[in-house]
Formats: sequence, C-alpha cells, structure tokens
Amino acid sequence: MRLKLLLLAVMLLVTSVPVFAGDYVIGEGDGLDVSVWGIKELSFSVKVRPDGKITVPGLGDVIASGFTPTALQASLGEKLKELVKNPIVTVTVREITNSKVYIFGGGIKSGVYDLARRTSLLQLLCSIGEVRSADLKRAYVLRSGKKVKEDFHRLFIQGDVAEDLLLENNDSLFIPLLLDKSVYVLGAVNAPKSIEYREGMVVLEAILEAGGFTKFASQNETIIRRKEKNDEVSLPVKAKDLIKNGDLSQNIKLRPGDYIIVSEGLF
Repeated sequence: MRLKLLLLAVMLLVTSVPVFAGDYVIGEGDGLDVSVWGIKELSFSVKVRPDGKITVPGLGDVIASGFTPTALQASLGEKLKELVKNPIVTVTVREITNSKVYIFGGGIKSGVYDLARRTSLLQLLCSIGEVRSADLKRAYVLRSGKKVKEDFHRLFIQGDVAEDLLLENNDSLFIPLLLDKSVYVLGAVNAPKSIEYREGMVVLEAILEAGGFTKFASQNETIIRRKEKNDEVSLPVKAKDLIKNGDLSQNIKLRPGDYIIVSEGLF
C-alpha cells in the first residue's frame, strides 16, 4: 500500500503542469505567459513586479496581482479592444513564487515551505519525506483561522486520494509529534513486553509477539486500555473465541499507546 501511494504521488508530481485557472490568485513574483490569438506581437512572458503590475505592449503598465487568470484574461481583453478587434486573450501562470505554507507542531521539521506550483496535501507530504514520528491522525490544515482538513492518516497511510486537498497560499499545517509509538502486552503472556507499533497491527499479532498466552491465561478476559482524548476506555477482547472459533470481530486493530492486558484465571 505504501509503495502504491508513493508511486501515485510521483505520478501526480510528474503529470502536474504549471497551468492555473479557476480560483488561483496571481501575486507578486509570479511568472505569466500572455498570448493574444493570431497576434504574435502581443504574446509574451512576464513576471509580476513587486508593485503588482505587468507591462503589456500597447497598453503599458497593467495591474495583475489580485486577479485570477480568468479575470485577468477578461480585463486585458477589454483593454485590448482599443487595439485589436475581438481579442482572444489567454493568461497562464507559468511559475508561482508568492505561495507559501507553514508547518508546525513538532511531528516533522517546522518551517515555511515555498510552493513552486499548484500543490496538493499529498504531494507536499511526499516531498517532506520521513513522517514516522508524526501523529497524522491529529494533524490538520488551518486556513484563514478555520480547520479545512483534519486527519491525514487515511490520505497518506491508506492512500485514499479522495481525502486529498489543494493547498492555498498561507495555509498552516499542524502536524504534532507521535508521543507514544509502542503497544504494551501485559498479564498472562509468556513474555510481557512493549512492541513498536506498526500500521495495521491487530491484537492477536501483538499477543503472539509477546510469546502467546500462558497456560493460566483467561483468554476471553483480555482487554485493551486505550486513551481517547481526555478519557481512558476499555475494549473487551474474547481472544479464545477469536482463536478457537475464528471470530475475527475480536481481532481489534491497535493504536499507538494501547495496553493489552490478559487476565489470569484461578487455575
């Protein structure tokens, strides 16, 4: 699954083209390609200056910053009617230099990340690299003071691209540190121990890694203690039903920090 996800991300990065329309807002430093159909002299490449303007042949300085590409096309088309009959204008954002996102929270290296093109959350996470220490379930994207996306786990670990999100300038990503990366198996097992959590780990897998049940174990009185926000919950596991009867509903998926406690019978 992880390999498929990485291959998908590479494809997204390779096939992404620097052509932007829709709601992208042009800013200072952006590179634009402007063309007027059939008129070579009015086709040119330009960077938006710090004052937000570009120079257009025949028109002089024109404000570009603050427009979407579609809106700028319409604005230039109106202005060029003085020079050209029924001008057909195309504006393409060739390069973005004014788009930044901010990452904080301690799960990965905090900092300011420049977006050189229209970038999705998945593309950014793949470009960052190692996220093993990040608690992706508690991560979120903050935009204009509001959470617009919570929980990156399904997207990055399970590869659910329906959970992806296009990032915008000044988005903030909170990615906290995963404080506890182990599960703990205690009680009537042959080798009580802490085990490094692995994605998809289930309760029987952890018990077997702890040497399996002792002969005194009361297998159907196994519980998982788990922290849920500010509370602690207990999840009963009928491990004997799982092993003897194949009741897979008892093979609960674990989370980092879980405690598996196997009770001991009287004899």
